[in-house]
Amino acid sequence: MIEFVGRGAIYSAHGGAIQKDAEPVAATLRRLCAAVQRTSLSLLLFAALGYGAFPRSVDAAAAPSEDQVEAVFVFNFSHFVEWPPQSFAAPGDPFIIGILGSDPFGAHLDEVVRGEQINGHPLQVQRFRSLADIERCQILFIDRSESGRIGQILAALNGRSTLTVSQADGAAEHGVMIQFAVEDSRVRLRINVESARAAGLTISSKLLRPAAIVGAAVKG
Repeated sequence: MIEFVGRGAIYSAHGGAIQKDAEPVAATLRRLCAAVQRTSLSLLLFAALGYGAFPRSVDAAAAPSEDQVEAVFVFNFSHFVEWPPQSFAAPGDPFIIGILGSDPFGAHLDEVVRGEQINGHPLQVQRFRSLADIERCQILFIDRSESGRIGQILAALNGRSTLTVSQADGAAEHGVMIQFAVEDSRVRLRINVESARAAGLTISSKLLRPAAIVGAAVKG
């Protein structure tokens, strides 16, 4: 079982909010995304899991994996971070979620972003083999397979308004903006607000409240 931890609370992928036990995990994840977008949240993690979005009657094989749930969160970061207008060359340019290194999500991230838009920008997932391939992206997921060169990657992104996300150990302390940290089979967010501010990004307080903050807190 995957659990997400916020300050003072544990948010588990169990419960009774979704009743269709046979529903494919991909469809369930899309329902989870829709619930986040519809709801005014005070705690992103709590609402995103829908007070326990996956029923107890779903067997372990049907329950979402850590990578599947993280894919939902990577997508939903697009709703809780503000990018400066110059992040896009034109009003209809796509909103790019990039993956650098090994892809832990498979088709799950493509599934959750299909048909979605952020302020008129259609979401797209792109997979990059090297830093040289990255021309413009709004979110860059840096897989732990790239942990040995995180410093080099962040240096290459300097001056760009790119939200960096990783599950690599110690990523937030090294300057990655959002890190998925696993502690005793529980996943929590670690956010480096100073790195985000330096890139011109504004992170919503709704995302900051349940997270462990690395660096100075952001107001709002």
